[in-house]
Amino acid sequence: MGKEDYRKALKLGKKDYQTRMLRGEKPILQVLDDILPERDAYSETPIGQVQIPIEQIEGTKTVARSSSFAGNFMPILRENTEFAAKWTKLLDSHVEEGIRDPIEVYEYMNKFYVLEGNKRVSVMKYSGAVSILGNVIRVIPKRTEEKENKIYYEFLDFYRVAPINYIWFSQEGGFAKLQEAVGKEPEEMWTEEELLEFSSIYTRFTAEYRAKGGDKLNILPGDAFLAFITLYGYNVIEEKTTSEMQKLVAKSWEEFVLLGEHSEIDLKMKPNQKKNTLFNILHLSASVSRKLNIAFIYEKTPGTSAWTYAHELGRFHLEETFPEEVHTICYENGTQENIDSLLQEAIDSGCDLIFTTSPPFVQASVKAAIANPKVRILNCSLNTSHRYIRTYYSRMYEAKFLMGAIAGAMAENNRLTYIADYPIYGSIANINAFALGAKMINPRAKVYLEWSTKKEMDLQEYIKSIDSSCVSGRDMAIPEEASRFFGIYHIDHGWPRNFAMPLWHWGKFYEQLIWTILNGTWSYDDNPTVKKAINYWWGMSEGVVDVVFSKYLPIGLKRLAGLLKTAISTEAFNPFSGVLYSQTGVVVDNPEQILSPEEIMTMDWLVENVIGSIPSKEELKEQAEPVIKQQGVKKREEKVSLHDEDIGNFR
Repeated sequence: MGKEDYRKALKLGKKDYQTRMLRGEKPILQVLDDILPERDAYSETPIGQVQIPIEQIEGTKTVARSSSFAGNFMPILRENTEFAAKWTKLLDSHVEEGIRDPIEVYEYMNKFYVLEGNKRVSVMKYSGAVSILGNVIRVIPKRTEEKENKIYYEFLDFYRVAPINYIWFSQEGGFAKLQEAVGKEPEEMWTEEELLEFSSIYTRFTAEYRAKGGDKLNILPGDAFLAFITLYGYNVIEEKTTSEMQKLVAKSWEEFVLLGEHSEIDLKMKPNQKKNTLFNILHLSASVSRKLNIAFIYEKTPGTSAWTYAHELGRFHLEETFPEEVHTICYENGTQENIDSLLQEAIDSGCDLIFTTSPPFVQASVKAAIANPKVRILNCSLNTSHRYIRTYYSRMYEAKFLMGAIAGAMAENNRLTYIADYPIYGSIANINAFALGAKMINPRAKVYLEWSTKKEMDLQEYIKSIDSSCVSGRDMAIPEEASRFFGIYHIDHGWPRNFAMPLWHWGKFYEQLIWTILNGTWSYDDNPTVKKAINYWWGMSEGVVDVVFSKYLPIGLKRLAGLLKTAISTEAFNPFSGVLYSQTGVVVDNPEQILSPEEIMTMDWLVENVIGSIPSKEELKEQAEPVIKQQGVKKREEKVSLHDEDIGNFR
């Protein structure tokens, strides 16, 4: 029986050998000594006995036995050789007793190279084993700026708290996201029970993922798994049966495909250009067979939240604009706990279109869209890559630039205070645009930045301590609060005098979006050949953002602000054009350059005249966690790894 198995293994080896030859690849085993950097560019650390995933054993440590195997570890030497006899005897031993002796291997970039035990690996691969026990020496390369090197160092940090070597990610940040997705703090250790449970869940997922053809996608199984548990929740997936897991993987397939696309987000800066003529309007009114049922799901209530109030005004605008074509309903006080049931209630009530108006609702929105493909669902967030839903936001930084210009002109002592809420996509651009506007009018203006969501923050005391001439507070008034501390204001004897306020005109956005559905151009945004997530990001030119000037604003300054507003609305001027300086140096040195929308959206730096910083998640109140988790700005900075001490001589 052993000889027959050797013939089968030999056939597999020759086939793999020929395939690699035709592809121009090395047909035999990879040799670690051939790919290691210079000796002074890495260190070696024994990590003891480790269960090694068979599929991650890449080759041999030295060239000695590399030519006995094809690249897939199957033998390529003839049946009458001593090698073949030993291989056959080892297979028989494995079938009868199992292979217990650990192999000796080197690990480099989470791939394994055998020093002693090549035939054991070959036999185990032929037998379909998942893993093999080995004594491992880890080869740690010098830290570099290459992406794969950065991912490896992230793996080293993760491995210290969770010794898992069978999952990998194609992009930076994956291991930190995994730690968060399973409910762990960044440095929290995993228990043995948690490691076993994770192994079971990941194994069940990858089995279904590969059975459906996951290995043909342009992503790693780890990428797909992270997206999967982020979407549905790790604890929820943990309870799923095999058949339920299979169904969820099938439903989520388009999300996995999207992960492999080079351009994940199709950013729509303008609405479709089909004009709504009087004839079209009359034709639509006559042709609409039934009203479009639209649901709005709010995180708070219009009376207690300026953000919700702005969307509620947008809902009213929609009903006034389309009295015969649409019917709307709203759901208030949405939370992470009840958002799924609110979405289901809206769907069960016959809603064709649902707007979830807060970033933390995006995952629930995606799940609902996957389960109900005929329902259009949009989430109010920025830089979100999900194919099943569309997202929308406004270019508020355009209004903030005007606000900054006004504040800079009114700053008698050159001091301004900017109160921000969450460090999420778009908010950093708002801060920077405000500071740039202030500096354009007043080169000496300094913007003192603070965050309303920071722990133990007394904003009134902070504002007093800065003694600013002008303050940029919340964008709008809260209906149930008789407070004038919003927009741009100056405090005079303890009372605010308002100069201007930004306006989120969501009604204009909703109106133009509904037109795309009524006039049949909604599908124009879809490209059937390229599956991308669609993000709408409209601004002043679309009427979605505006600035309201108060009677206290000097007439000359009001005229200047009006000219700037016209220039931005007509796209004759962009706040992020020309030479730009951050707090740490030059960002743009070309006076003709304009930052791209993607660069503006994902800013993680502050301009030079801002006094303050972008807070970490740990500095913020608990209420900020779901928002930061979904939309928090990812700061691109080097993290000092504890493993650097192993190669400290490289610095």
